[in-house]
Amino acid sequence: MPDTLRRTRAWVATAIAVAAWALAVVSTVLLVLARPPLDANLWFFVVDVTVACVYGTVAAITLRRRLHPVPVLLAVAAVGGGLAGFGYAYAWWSARPGGPEPIAAIADLQGIAWVPGTMALFLVVPWLVRDHPLGLAWIGLAAGAAVAAALSVVNVVAPDWPATELFAASVVLGLATAAETEWRHRRGPEDERNGLGWLALGTAILAVSFVPLLFDWDIPYWSTPVLHLLSQAVFPAAVLVAVLRNQLWGLGLAVRRTVLAGLLTSGLLALYLVVALLAGRVVPGQGMAQLVAAGSVAVAVQPLRMWLATRVHRLVHGPAADPAQVVRLGSHLGDAGSVEDLLRGLAEDIGRSMRLESVRIEVDGDTAMGWGRPTTAVETVPLVHRGDEVGRLELTAPPGEALDGRAQSTLRDLAAVVATAVAVARAAASVDQLRDRVATARLEERRVIRREIHDGLGPSLAGLRLGLQGARNLLDTDVAAGKRLLSALQAELDQRVDAVRTLSHHLLPPVLDELGLAPALEELVARYAEDGIDLSVCTQQVETLSATQAAAAYGIVSEALANVSRHAHARRAWVEACPHDGGIRLTIADDGAGVAPDAVPGVGSRSMRERAAEQCGYVEVGARDGGGTVVLAWFPSKEMAS
Repeated sequence: MPDTLRRTRAWVATAIAVAAWALAVVSTVLLVLARPPLDANLWFFVVDVTVACVYGTVAAITLRRRLHPVPVLLAVAAVGGGLAGFGYAYAWWSARPGGPEPIAAIADLQGIAWVPGTMALFLVVPWLVRDHPLGLAWIGLAAGAAVAAALSVVNVVAPDWPATELFAASVVLGLATAAETEWRHRRGPEDERNGLGWLALGTAILAVSFVPLLFDWDIPYWSTPVLHLLSQAVFPAAVLVAVLRNQLWGLGLAVRRTVLAGLLTSGLLALYLVVALLAGRVVPGQGMAQLVAAGSVAVAVQPLRMWLATRVHRLVHGPAADPAQVVRLGSHLGDAGSVEDLLRGLAEDIGRSMRLESVRIEVDGDTAMGWGRPTTAVETVPLVHRGDEVGRLELTAPPGEALDGRAQSTLRDLAAVVATAVAVARAAASVDQLRDRVATARLEERRVIRREIHDGLGPSLAGLRLGLQGARNLLDTDVAAGKRLLSALQAELDQRVDAVRTLSHHLLPPVLDELGLAPALEELVARYAEDGIDLSVCTQQVETLSATQAAAAYGIVSEALANVSRHAHARRAWVEACPHDGGIRLTIADDGAGVAPDAVPGVGSRSMRERAAEQCGYVEVGARDGGGTVVLAWFPSKEMAS
């Protein structure tokens, strides 16, 4: 929403509240100055002033947070109630001795101004408290609006006409409206149910309050204004909760206490009157009925308060009042099959629980999942885990609504939970990737072993078998030639035995298990001396390595030296293993030809990187100063890894 429109709406909301409260205050002051006699008409004045204050406040709060037709009608009711009270107070103030010349138009406001807004409260407003299309409900809305408009016109054109038929229609339509509202509370969209039950009750009370105007029953004159006041205990809060969809950040406590106080006072007063009325007929003695009624109130006050407190809490907080809803976000941590599924579920839960228009969670600048479709200004909350920003939470409020400071605080708390969930999901994904790399490394090692056996040992053994067959044939005809052939076969067999020994040492030498990494690396010196490579080994404090880490380190060094022997044409090589930066650093360097610019990393390079990654480390390959290649590997020590 543009800032100018938001500011304009805020000014209008403030003006409504100020106007309604100003009319109520001025009316009260004038009536105090006029000192009218105490009669039943004062009840209607109290109703008018209460309507001005209550609905003026509710209309302003609602309008500041959401652009909706309901706060407009509430504003009409508030200003109308204020004008009606002002008309009543002015009539008495101008009639006092020495008062100003009465103005009939102002005095007539007491019977005219309250009608449009008050009738709209229970004939029109409940139909509009919804977010889905009206459908057939537009018939009830149109009928209620027509009756409210007709009564307003009749009060102006023919104020002396009792309008009994119209009031009867308003009662019937009001009860029908209450029934439809209660049906939506039970069967309507789940996101819109909260508050509708109380709204239905307030609508029914307002409708019933006009029944005494239809019949000549022996009903106290003050029953209509008392019922109007009783409806104020639930109707405004129900409208506020239902229209704002439970977004009462910063107002929940005030609304909860106000509604609870109003309901408790009304309930205890009704209990007192009923008990006093019944006891007065069966209990003898003057004042005994009042004593019994007072005792009943004293006994009922605590149970009634507890019963009402639970229901008022549910009214204000909606689904959040149910503890089972608190763990809803956590369900996706165990159910999500991927990071995308996790983000999608979290976005939907946040959007639905906070009644937002859209929620989008972005991770690492590329993975993003959302719920809803944004049409308003986007609010951004960073996702921070252990000091590192792992993503962003982008959200929008529904059109015409705004998020206040309490909502921002709630979102920051939720962002911490979402950031932790994202970090957990990323860790799980990393474990899956590492498991895949381990499986790939094992497969590559098996391929190397297969290649060595199939391409090296297998053909050699086949050749030896053929040679032995030839030697056996020569021993029958030429013993000297047979002996020479056997000597050659023996030399070939010795080479194959050395090759098998080399292969087994390359995979996992026995000395590594028996004596540790340092002796295993020292053993490489003699082996590579046979290939004409002068190898120097330096190890420091490698005894703390676990068996798994030592095997990984040996595998990296062995693979790097194998590459030196095969491709580098080097004369010298250096191996160093030492503590560094909380872990173990391996350096393998040579003075060979170096890595060609167009060289493609092979199985050996990939194997080194995967071994390091398994230990949460890394491998870097670069050029050595003075010529040759240097391989640098690092992974954390056992203490850091744990």
